[in-house]
Amino acid sequence: MSYRPIDETFEAPGSDDEQQVAECGPEELHSLSQVLLKQLPEPLQSSSPARRTAACQSDITLMERSHAFVEVLEQVGRVSNTNLPVLLTGEPGTGKELIASAIHHRSDRADKPFLAVNCGTTPEESVERELSGDGTVFLNEITQTSPSFQTMLLRALETGEIHRAGSNETTKLNARVIATSSRNLEQAVAAGTFRNDLFYRLNSVSIVLPPLRERREDIPSLAQSFANRVYSFSAPVKFSDEALALLERYNWPGNVRELENAVVRAVAMCDGTIRVKDLPERVRNYTQNQSADVSAEATTNNGHAHEEWVPLSAIEGRYVAQVLEHTRGNKQAAARVLAVDRKTLDRMIKRHHIDPERARRAGG
Repeated sequence: MSYRPIDETFEAPGSDDEQQVAECGPEELHSLSQVLLKQLPEPLQSSSPARRTAACQSDITLMERSHAFVEVLEQVGRVSNTNLPVLLTGEPGTGKELIASAIHHRSDRADKPFLAVNCGTTPEESVERELSGDGTVFLNEITQTSPSFQTMLLRALETGEIHRAGSNETTKLNARVIATSSRNLEQAVAAGTFRNDLFYRLNSVSIVLPPLRERREDIPSLAQSFANRVYSFSAPVKFSDEALALLERYNWPGNVRELENAVVRAVAMCDGTIRVKDLPERVRNYTQNQSADVSAEATTNNGHAHEEWVPLSAIEGRYVAQVLEHTRGNKQAAARVLAVDRKTLDRMIKRHHIDPERARRAGG
C-alpha cells in the first residue's frame, strides 16, 4: 500500500490533547451532529485492499436522540481532534466501526485513509505495515491479537516507533489507533490473554456504546432510515403502529445490526406498509421473560437467528416486482434501476413468475 508523504510525525499525547478532550460545548456538539448526518450515509471508504468487509455493517444516519447516544456523540466531539488512541467497547452490533469512522472524519486526518482491520482474520504483518502509514487504523476485536503483536503495539503507542519482531528495523507510528472489543477486556487481562499495560494505555480514552435496549426511543427513527434505504427509489415504506410497537418492545440482543436485518427482511415481505406479519418470528413472539434466553442465543449467532433468514430468491423476486411497479411495467426503465440488462431482467421475471402487466396496473 502506498501513502503520500506526511507533514507531521507522531506526537505522544500530552497536555494539549487532554485539554481538547475536556472541551466540547453545545455549539460544537450541534456542529458534530450535522457533519455526521451529512457524512455517514455514504459507505465507509478505505484506500487499502487490506480493509476487510464490515459484515452486516449498519450504515446508519445517526438520527438517534436518546440521552445515552447523545453522550456518545459528546465523547466523539471531545476526542476527535487529538492523537490519543481510543478504545470502543460494547456488545456486538452496536456500531463501533461507525463511531470510529465518525472520530476519523471529525479529526485532522479526515482527508487521509480510514482503514478497518479485523484482527481475527488479517495477518499481523499487514497490520504493522498499515500502522506506519498515515490516517486512522481501526483495530476491530483487539483481544484476538497475539502477545507479540500486543507488545509491538504497546511500544509503538508509548514511543511512537514500530519495532518489528526479529528485525532491527524501526519505523514511525504515523497512524492514529482506534481499537474495539466486544469482550470484557478486564476479564481478558485476568485470564492472561491480553496485556494489562496495553489495556491501561488504550483505556485512557474509552467510549462505551450502549445496547439498543437501553435507548429504545431511537428504534423508530433507525427502523425508518433502514427501510428508506432498501426501497429508496419510490415512496418510503411505512410501519403500522402495531409493528412499530413490537420493534420497540423487543430486546434486540443483536443491537442495531439485528434491527437492520429485521427491517430489510420486513421490507422484502411487505406490501408498502410493514405489518406485524412481516416481522421475524422472534420479534412477533417476544415476551419480556424471554429476554435472557434470546440474548444468549442471538449473541452466540452475532445477532442473527436462523428463523430470521429468508431465501435470497424471495427478496430478489419481491424487489424486482416493486421496481416494475415503480416503472409501471416498463422493462427498460426497470433494468436501468436494477443495473442489469434486459435479458437478465427477463430471466428474473420468468424465474419469479412476475406479471409485468399486473405490475403496470399496480404502479398506476
